[in-house]
Amino acid sequence: MILRLSQKLNTKIKAGTLTAMPLDENPYADWSCHLFTADRTQYILVSNTASLYSCVMYGKGITDGSRFIERALSTIREFMDGDGQSFAYQKFIAPASATVSFARALDRKVTGSMNELVVAATDSLTCNEVAPHDVGFDLNDLLLSVIATKDRNYGKPKDAFKRLSMETQ
Repeated sequence: MILRLSQKLNTKIKAGTLTAMPLDENPYADWSCHLFTADRTQYILVSNTASLYSCVMYGKGITDGSRFIERALSTIREFMDGDGQSFAYQKFIAPASATVSFARALDRKVTGSMNELVVAATDSLTCNEVAPHDVGFDLNDLLLSVIATKDRNYGKPKDAFKRLSMETQ
């Protein structure tokens, strides 16, 4: 499993020098993570790199790589259970989580889209006072051009995440 860290998050957890790695063969096992602040509280956006299917967790208390891995995997599992995706977690993510590597962001398209997701998450957290767990449901319903389909110029992360199962079989 690959967890791609933003520079801010890497500095927070002191993971060391990050290397560039290609997208994991199992697209469910490649996640991009970014630290952001909303209303003086730290949060971490965790997005599947291929689909941008996302969840948000608190950044407080995460001081090293092992705590980050533990909390990120727990947040992904809880969110996917709540979103009816527990089968995908058990089949594709849990087995891959036995070995976790940190890496740099995949490319600018993913980083730019995650910045859009951070803006939407910040708005939900501060203006609408939505809990971090629930922010992911809103984020996964946004239209993003980076995950466009052949017949549409935009795609939703939750739809792109569901399509991954067809691509991995």
